[in-house]
Amino acid sequence: MAKPQTTQQELREVVLNTVVKLPHLPGVYRFLDAEGKVLYVGKARDLKKRVTSYFQKNLSSPRIAMMVERIGHLETTVTRTEAEALILENNLIKALKPRYNILFRDDKSYPYLKITGQDVPRITYYRGAIDKKNQYFGPFPSAWAVRESMQILQKVFQLRTCEDSVYSNRTRPCLMHQIGRCSAPCVSRISAEEYRADVENASRFLRGQQTEVMQKLEAKMQDYASKLEFEQAAAVRNQISALSQVLHQQSMETAGDTELDVIAVVVHGGRACVNMAMVRGGRHLGDRAYFPTHVDNAIDDETVEVQVLKAFLAQHYMDAFIPGTLILNIEFDEPSLMMALAEQCGHRIHLVFQPQGQRRQWLEMAQKGAELALARVLSQEGSQQARTRSLIDMLGLEVEDIDAFRIEAFDISHTQGEATQASCVVFHHHAMQNSEYRRYNISGITPGDDYAAMRQVLMRRYEKVAKGEGVMPDIVLIDGGKGQVEMARQVFAELGLDIGLIVGVAKGEGRKVGLETLVYANGRPEQELGKDSAALMLIAQIRDEAHRFAITGMRAKRDKKLQTSQLNEIEGIGAKRRQKLLARFGGLRGVADASVDDLASVEGISHKLAEQIHRQLH
Repeated sequence: MAKPQTTQQELREVVLNTVVKLPHLPGVYRFLDAEGKVLYVGKARDLKKRVTSYFQKNLSSPRIAMMVERIGHLETTVTRTEAEALILENNLIKALKPRYNILFRDDKSYPYLKITGQDVPRITYYRGAIDKKNQYFGPFPSAWAVRESMQILQKVFQLRTCEDSVYSNRTRPCLMHQIGRCSAPCVSRISAEEYRADVENASRFLRGQQTEVMQKLEAKMQDYASKLEFEQAAAVRNQISALSQVLHQQSMETAGDTELDVIAVVVHGGRACVNMAMVRGGRHLGDRAYFPTHVDNAIDDETVEVQVLKAFLAQHYMDAFIPGTLILNIEFDEPSLMMALAEQCGHRIHLVFQPQGQRRQWLEMAQKGAELALARVLSQEGSQQARTRSLIDMLGLEVEDIDAFRIEAFDISHTQGEATQASCVVFHHHAMQNSEYRRYNISGITPGDDYAAMRQVLMRRYEKVAKGEGVMPDIVLIDGGKGQVEMARQVFAELGLDIGLIVGVAKGEGRKVGLETLVYANGRPEQELGKDSAALMLIAQIRDEAHRFAITGMRAKRDKKLQTSQLNEIEGIGAKRRQKLLARFGGLRGVADASVDDLASVEGISHKLAEQIHRQLH
């Protein structure tokens, strides 16, 4: 017992000696425990002053004192500026996920509305990196907000949304033109100059310049009328009418605002919610709620609300679009953070803590949304935690941290032995973790041999874990009975892993939920659960999700093979022609829907071959 204490004391002396030698320079510091696991990552304008403050006799927070007692190692990185330290700090927080840092899930793949930079631009939904070749508007809080904006642009400005392959092969206007949603530039129903003017007006509308767009349209209508071109004047009048209707339907007057974010932070019951509403082009596009983790481990002296807000601003905006104005419900003073964000985005950021008028209503809405979202999450987590606890108790496990309880579940799927795939789904933090799901293509086995498939996927999944890489779950759930469990036991025995983690779910009569039997690999008696068991409901949910994920993967693999095989059966279609057809029409269905003339327009496809393709696919 004395040896670990002496070792910890020796480590503490090394840490204190390191602290004494720290420079008075900006940088990032990392506290690690005796095993090398990162506890906390922080930035400092002055490394020596900041790190030294953690080792004073009288610390302001018991939680800080608890963390400091666990420090076994100290690592630092000197930077040129505090702004650089902020960037490095957030990169490390995302990568290392320290226990005492407030963490936001990194899901910044926000959608944009894109107007392409082609001669005849199209509007499209877009998600990904932006470039200078096209115009991007957003980001939007949801896919719905993008599509709603696209519908407005179609209704008012009649811009095309079709794929280039469709556009370049049109011989007559499509249905979108017939219902007044596209001006049909594909067949020259509108001149290139007039279409570009509509594109420019659409861009102005998205930037919030609705009044200017309305004035230009009115001037254009008057010009047509003065030239006695009444048909064209009527078309512009319809545009004005549609735009007026859209503006009238905007229930929230923008009062000149074009781009800003409204951010409300609410903390309750040991959890926090950050609700962010987006205003783009003067239009309120809706909001999105974020729920950070490790809030109960926050160690700074500031209030939890301020810590959550600062963590959100740094982690959310450090490599994302930042509007010129942020409206906040929590006041804070962190010049270095805002300077770093301003350097990153290239413009000044104005913070508003006491908004007036419409902005105040937006903030109140955002705060109310945060309160409702947090109440909903707390309610759900209560029932989810109860289910997790029920399962842990039923299995007789000793779990130190119920929130970290992890289950990985496996299932095998194939079509009469073909296109075999295995799925692995993950249950963690009382919820399914979609981002951690994995599919495995199974090969080199006898078709239909589910046991061999299970052996292969488990070996591939846990071979690295046995070598100390990756995470070992608390439970490995196998969709199957004694045979599958025995195969899993053999794999774990070979790898030197605990066979007590393996739990099989044998289906009951008629595969009905409530009749399942749990099968264990360590000789423990089989166990039947009642229909009303919360533990069974959780197991059934995870098992069904593994099955769904395996089935969808297998079907996608099978359909892809079917696409290739159907075209392969057509004489004269080789690999290159098949690839060109699928690329032009976006898949086998697009090829089947194409006319003979459309097929013949593809390079290498003669009119005779196009007729043959069309005949064989119909």
